Amino acid sequence: MVLENYSDVVQKALKKAGATVGDRIRITGGGNFHEGLLMPRTELGDRDCIVLKLESGYNIGIRLVKGITVEKIAHAKLTQEEKFELGAEHVASQKFDSTKPAISLIATGGTIVSKVEYKTGGVVALESPTELLANIPELHTFCSIPEITVPFTKMSEDIVPGDWAKLATAVSKEVNKTNGVIITHGTDMLHYTAAAMSFMLKGLTKPVIITGSQRSSDRGSSDAFMNILCSARAALSDLAGVFVCMHGTPNDDYCLLIRGTKARKMHTSRRDAFRPINDTPIAKIWPNGKIEMINQDVGRRFDLGKCTADVRFEPKVAILKTYPGADPALLDWMVAKGYKGIVIEAGALGHVPTQSENSWIPSIKKAVKKGVAIVIASQCIYGRVNPNVYRNLRILFHEAGAIPAADMTAETAYVKLGCAIPRAKTLADIRTLLLTNVAGEINERLTDDQFLV
Repeated sequence: MVLENYSDVVQKALKKAGATVGDRIRITGGGNFHEGLLMPRTELGDRDCIVLKLESGYNIGIRLVKGITVEKIAHAKLTQEEKFELGAEHVASQKFDSTKPAISLIATGGTIVSKVEYKTGGVVALESPTELLANIPELHTFCSIPEITVPFTKMSEDIVPGDWAKLATAVSKEVNKTNGVIITHGTDMLHYTAAAMSFMLKGLTKPVIITGSQRSSDRGSSDAFMNILCSARAALSDLAGVFVCMHGTPNDDYCLLIRGTKARKMHTSRRDAFRPINDTPIAKIWPNGKIEMINQDVGRRFDLGKCTADVRFEPKVAILKTYPGADPALLDWMVAKGYKGIVIEAGALGHVPTQSENSWIPSIKKAVKKGVAIVIASQCIYGRVNPNVYRNLRILFHEAGAIPAADMTAETAYVKLGCAIPRAKTLADIRTLLLTNVAGEINERLTDDQFLV
């Protein structure tokens, strides 16, 4: 590979050492030295800095100044992972053993199927999801993946409800052919998709595991490989339902299996960002196949019947957040724009501005009178909405006609509302559907062990 984007001074020093991108080099200066893989550099940044990948998997930049020397280390060989990161051709992946239990893999995009493009410094999609599997040889020892289905390729922030219909249709076909399904997905909106699959897949008798990664698959600190290994173990387990499988700790210890309607991303960048809300993890799963069940209130695999997909979803639903001084005209605007259902993220037990000059109660009453479903979820991460504790709550739920979301997260309530509206004829029907537990999204009571786990 050429040394494009490096300065003339750096290129001269590297050529003098006989080094090019992909070689192992030693950089010495000031009594210290660093050894690692010479990387291409991005179009941005200091062109006089040599980018070096250390044994730890992390990259550093060393500015070529007076007294710095560059030496090529002889007989260096690239590992498969290093070729992957450099964009070089992969070592041909082994074919899966068809006699081993089959798992379906559905790839939708996201960080887990991305890598750094060193030309720009940005993260881009892999040429094919098979690039990812080629770097997880352990999969070959206990399962087979006959093919990879790609219904769409998007970063999760770009996903729209119509994509859920495509995905649910693909899952319903694949899960009827193999032992289970793994869906790779971007993490930002992964919990929305997990809820959508939980409500759209009917008669599910096998595991559907949704996973992703916080770090791109070419990073030394990537969580992609372990997340997929643990997801494959879960896909072959005796569980049935939709689950999220992601790192349980910042280290490569184990993954947590979380109910699809109770998962939420709780940190922007930590590898253990996903946690169950108002629930305990279903299980801890280790890459070697060890599974430690934590929550026994979960479906179990059985072979009767086939999974189908009911992909009806009302796109004119929204989430609206209240805050001090929030103008109820925001709600009026949504109703005027034809929204058929709105989840309001309210305070604590479900409070909205009630007695103030900006009371939301008149606007909620008008919306309900027009047939718009108003669902109240809490801005608190944990706990449940309660219609009966305070007078203002009684006004909201018993007089204005709002529907409590129980202990559902606002995200799950939004997805469930979008699924409920096409299946209902009246607001009373929507209320009944919203308050009927379908996929573990509603608990009759909450316990202490469901908080901060």
